[in-house]
Amino acid sequence: MSDMTCSDGTRLFVRDWGTGEPIVFLAGWTLSSDAWAYQMTPLSARFRCIGIDRRGHGRSDDPGRGYDFDTLASDLATVLDRLGLDKVTLVAHSFASGEAVRYLRRYGTKRVKRLLLLAPAAIPCRRAAPDNPGGLPDDAIEQLVQVIGDDFPCWIEQNAAPYFDKGTSRAIIDWTIRDMTRTSMLATVELTRIQMTTDFRPELAALDLPVLIIQGTADASAPIELTGQPAAAMIPGAELIVYDNAPHGLYFTHRHRLNDDIARFASQGAAIG
Repeated sequence: MSDMTCSDGTRLFVRDWGTGEPIVFLAGWTLSSDAWAYQMTPLSARFRCIGIDRRGHGRSDDPGRGYDFDTLASDLATVLDRLGLDKVTLVAHSFASGEAVRYLRRYGTKRVKRLLLLAPAAIPCRRAAPDNPGGLPDDAIEQLVQVIGDDFPCWIEQNAAPYFDKGTSRAIIDWTIRDMTRTSMLATVELTRIQMTTDFRPELAALDLPVLIIQGTADASAPIELTGQPAAAMIPGAELIVYDNAPHGLYFTHRHRLNDDIARFASQGAAIG
């Protein structure tokens, strides 16, 4: 574990376990690298596993600024550059799909060899538009931002059950809530807004590396028909693997299958199933 300082002075907490081909894990909205515990622990026996707490999350600084995709992409670039990583398999869950795509648009594929998007909530475009009728209108987005900003712990509790599945212990749910509620409230609100209003469609069409999307059919946070399926259709050569009845929190509920798929993708970059 180490700390890294970004160009604006923000200190980021970085986990770095194991040796071998690097896998860099980006956690979802308001989650820290702790969320990847059940991936990084087993996979670090074969790979170099790196987890990052984004600014305002976990053990990283809360600078009160930089909660936009360009800055978050720059933060990721800082970590990859300082660690001297190349041939990276980048694994991005939920909100982090936008971070990963924006990084690749700005910095290219010099360091990243493959991209795995897990239940990608930020792409292709969550905002309604004439050519995106399935998105949310602006007033609904602002209402969501307001509800989260008014009582975030209550909002989490109300949405905890569909995030996992019926067999998930209350201990895991409480652990996740603790991780989410230590996130800066400013980051929580600003990241909600940019996730719901940024149009990534042009950036997806320009991706030029192997991309695997994994998502479940029971994803209540980011329904697959609005996120993973259209994203896979827009990304050249992308592969989509669908987990039947898997929720948004499939990094825990389906961890054993997911870990096998991550390992195969990181090792080969070939089609898997």
